Amino acid sequence: MEMKARLPIVGRVFVPDERKAAVRKRLKRARGQVDGIERMLSENRPCAEILQQIAAAQEALRAAGKLMVRNYMEKCATEGIRAGRKQEVYDEFLDLIYRMVR
Repeated sequence: MEMKARLPIVGRVFVPDERKAAVRKRLKRARGQVDGIERMLSENRPCAEILQQIAAAQEALRAAGKLMVRNYMEKCATEGIRAGRKQEVYDEFLDLIYRMVR
């Protein structure tokens, strides 16, 4: 699937500080889990334990993604629709969702 051009910024679009903090918290958790996977490999830990840690890291990233989707809907998509670019917003949103569920 080819990458479409992003919608132009309308007004003041941003990620609020409290949401940034929540996303960073989940990214920090994922980073720690990935580091843990590296250690587990070095320690020759059992496959099941490593796979469990990989699943935990993926879930932390999914949680960060969910927060960003919410922000996208509340800020970017809402402002785009209000600016009369409904179809562009729908197309962009579907493209983003398709990328997330691959």
